[in-house]
Amino acid sequence: MSVRVIVGAQWGDEGKGKIVDLLSEEADIVARYQGGANAGHTIVHGTTKYVLHLIPSGILHPSTQCVIGNGVVIDPVALLDEIRMLEGMGINIAGRLHISHKAHLIMPYHKLLDQAREKLAGSIGTTGRGIGPSYIDKAQRIGIRIVDLLDRTVLAEKLRTNLAEKSAILEALYDSEPLDVDRLVDETMAFDTSIDPYITDTTDLLHEAIRAGKRILAEGAQGALLDLDHGTYPFVTSSNPTSGGACTGLGIPPQSITNVLGVVKAYSTRVGNGPFPTELSNDLGELLRREGHEFGATTGRSRRCGWLDVPALRYSARVNGIDEIALTKLDVLGALDEISICTGYRIDGKPVRHFPADVTTLERVTCDYITMPGWKSDISSARSFAELPAEAQAYITTVEDLLSTPISWISTSPARSDTFRR
Repeated sequence: MSVRVIVGAQWGDEGKGKIVDLLSEEADIVARYQGGANAGHTIVHGTTKYVLHLIPSGILHPSTQCVIGNGVVIDPVALLDEIRMLEGMGINIAGRLHISHKAHLIMPYHKLLDQAREKLAGSIGTTGRGIGPSYIDKAQRIGIRIVDLLDRTVLAEKLRTNLAEKSAILEALYDSEPLDVDRLVDETMAFDTSIDPYITDTTDLLHEAIRAGKRILAEGAQGALLDLDHGTYPFVTSSNPTSGGACTGLGIPPQSITNVLGVVKAYSTRVGNGPFPTELSNDLGELLRREGHEFGATTGRSRRCGWLDVPALRYSARVNGIDEIALTKLDVLGALDEISICTGYRIDGKPVRHFPADVTTLERVTCDYITMPGWKSDISSARSFAELPAEAQAYITTVEDLLSTPISWISTSPARSDTFRR
């Protein structure tokens, strides 16, 4: 039995989808444990590119079962679009996709509220896809779960209660048109009919799989530094992408987790607002963005780019209990003459011992850097550590030493084949 949790160790967009896709070949089940359709995994198989938002990337492997856990908030439109896209591309998902009956739904009013709030001053830069408002309703205990779709009368009553409040807010504060309850009930029930073959008690399914000694990969969306509790609050997501979120988002016990793999990009990126100590707001940052194709898979928004941030990664490794690292996008650094790594923070010239809890302090830090020579070459053909240029090898071993964590996987291009185990 093994349950391996794959976490993004930075601010998301680390390339988790590719790593999960690779490891899915050895997995019986891939389970998504939090987030919504505001995240995107891009996987390249040969000349075909797949962009997945809700369904785990393990679906691309014919023998792998896939789970969307109770911790995920599901956009019915996005889910159905994704199912149709995969079926249209010849991917068989029948009998392989399992959706928790406890998962909450993102309703149209959640999207309207999210988009309206983002127009106000002081927004945090969300995708506007209703993720936060759906989690708000979940915490407020008025959310709509998939299990609620079993009874049309109960569903209609819940929606009428919710819409009485939501419509009043949307009309009074955002000048939006009221929503039609009956139409919303009809649309939701139609969605229920479409996904009925996939609904199951996924917690029971996973416990039986653990008991049977199956190999399970648990994957989250976003990254650890966007965690609701442990990230750079308030510039965070609405759930827990850290490894602990796998337990609550899937209903599995902590002792079942046997390994935590942290996915780390060879430099740093961040989407939206929030502190970013190593950000490069210059030509170098633009070069990284261009060479790394740093544009969101879900929104197309350009990502802010900067040097690798070791203090932030040390914090992430501690919070997640990271056992090993998959280093991605190493090839992008091949465009640079010199490469810097942030090794520590200072405030007013004094070293900062711990990762700051408040963004005001984090925005004030200055970074200590070490600089290393670049390798100025294409490394995508490398199939082992020994085949990498000496400068690339030195970069990897330096990062390992600074983090005191082994780098066991190395990715040298977006292609699936350009990744090797060390």
